[in-house]
Amino acid sequence: MSNAQIRSEPVVETLPTGTVDMKLEVVVLPVSDVDRAKRFYGSLGWRLDIDFVAGDDFRVIQFTPPGSGCSIIFGKNVTATAPGSAQGLHLVVSDIEVTRNELLRRGVEISGLFHEAGGVFHHGDGEGRLSGPNPQRRSYASYASFSDPDGNGWLLQEVTARLTGDAEAGDSRFTNELVAAVRRMITPAGTNLRRGARRLQLHLRPDELDEGTARLRGRPGQSPVLGPDRGEVPLAERSFRG
Repeated sequence: MSNAQIRSEPVVETLPTGTVDMKLEVVVLPVSDVDRAKRFYGSLGWRLDIDFVAGDDFRVIQFTPPGSGCSIIFGKNVTATAPGSAQGLHLVVSDIEVTRNELLRRGVEISGLFHEAGGVFHHGDGEGRLSGPNPQRRSYASYASFSDPDGNGWLLQEVTARLTGDAEAGDSRFTNELVAAVRRMITPAGTNLRRGARRLQLHLRPDELDEGTARLRGRPGQSPVLGPDRGEVPLAERSFRG
C-alpha cells in the first residue's frame, strides 16, 4: 500500500460467551438553540420521535434518519459538550448523488462530492481529498459533507456493497487499498496463531486453547477469531463497517 502502514496483528479478542449485543442507538448532539435545531433536522425529512419538556431546564428531542437503527438526541441540559463539537457523523447512503440532490432541494448547504486519495477513509484535516466522487464509484469511497446550524458536522458516505474478509485483491466493488487493509487485519497468513489464541485464555480452557489453535492451523481461509460457540468465524461473516 505505497507509503501507508497497516497493523498486521489480527483482532482476536471477543466478548465472553453469553454477553448481550451492544448496539449503538443514540448519538447526543450539542446545540445552542433547540428550536432551530429541531427545524433543521425536521427539514431533512427525519422522523421526529419525541419532544419532551420537563420544567424550564430540561428538554429532550429525538430524530431518526430514514432507515437508520441509530437516532440523534439534542435538547436542553442533555449534554455539557460545546455546541457544534460533534464531528464526523456518517450517514451511509446507497446513491450519494441522489441523496445530495435531495438535500439541496430541501435547502441544505452541502459540499460537492469528494473522495480520498488513500482509498481507505478520509482525513479529518482534508489532506488527500480529491474533488468529485471516486472515479470508479467504489463502495465506501465517495463522500459529501454538511453541518447543522451549530456546526455539528455530517458526512454522506456511499456504500453500495459491504466488504467481507473473503474479498479478493482486484475486487472491482472496492478500492484496492481497502481490500488490502481489511485482509491484512483478519487473515491468519503470516501471523502467530499461538500468540493470538493466548489472548483468548479468559474464554478457553487450556485443552480448548490447544485444540482450537490446532484447528485454525489446519483450516486455511479461516479467521483466527473464535465466536460465541467456540468455533471459527469464517472470513465471509466479518465485514468492514464504514
